[in-house]
Amino acid sequence: MEQVGLAATSDVTLWSLFMQAGLVVKLVMLGLIAASVWTWAIVVDKSLNYGRVRRQLDSFEQVFWSGQSLEELYRTLSDRQTSGMGAIFVSAMREWKKSFERGARAPIGLQMRIDRAMDVTLARESEALEARLGSLATIGSAAPFIGLFGTVVGIMTSFQAIAGSKSKSTNLAVVAPGIAEALLATAIGLLAAIPAVIAYNKFTADAGKLSARMEAFADEFSAILSRQIDEKLQPSRQAAQ
Repeated sequence: MEQVGLAATSDVTLWSLFMQAGLVVKLVMLGLIAASVWTWAIVVDKSLNYGRVRRQLDSFEQVFWSGQSLEELYRTLSDRQTSGMGAIFVSAMREWKKSFERGARAPIGLQMRIDRAMDVTLARESEALEARLGSLATIGSAAPFIGLFGTVVGIMTSFQAIAGSKSKSTNLAVVAPGIAEALLATAIGLLAAIPAVIAYNKFTADAGKLSARMEAFADEFSAILSRQIDEKLQPSRQAAQ
């Protein structure tokens, strides 16, 4: 019996534990490994994407506040595929130009249309920043329970094997490999969940900060356009009087 126990514990590696596991436990492990790979793919993608968005926001703010005219900046950006503050600026200027081309006379209505155009673009940009963050939240919350499910199934299988054996031995050296392969599912679940939770909290905060910067720009640009509207429509109102 002692020799059997030594043989049972001599090959307790991660690969051997995986290969010795039952079909259900193997499927659980493979699913959790796939979830972990997907988590790290999102982490890499979001890290690169958010860094690129920050650089674009910094670059646009530098150009916007450099004193360049709004018309010239609009001509530069209108033919490009813009994002972030650039997309908000282009949507507002496009509505501005369309309204004046059609002979806008009501400043309140024009201001509302411009604000609504910027709000729609801002919502679209914020949605793009938060894309796939829901996957991180799902993995972070569900992976530990999926791993626990695999552990329970693995331990039940081990106890059933002991009950069905002739020796009915409960020696730790005999039971340990089965329990170890079951607990491996919990370990993989935590390995997938912990980075997902940390990444979700970090990227949610980053997305909120970037959205707040774009919203602040939209408010500032709305105030600028409001003054421009008053300047353009004041002569026509005076002439009407």
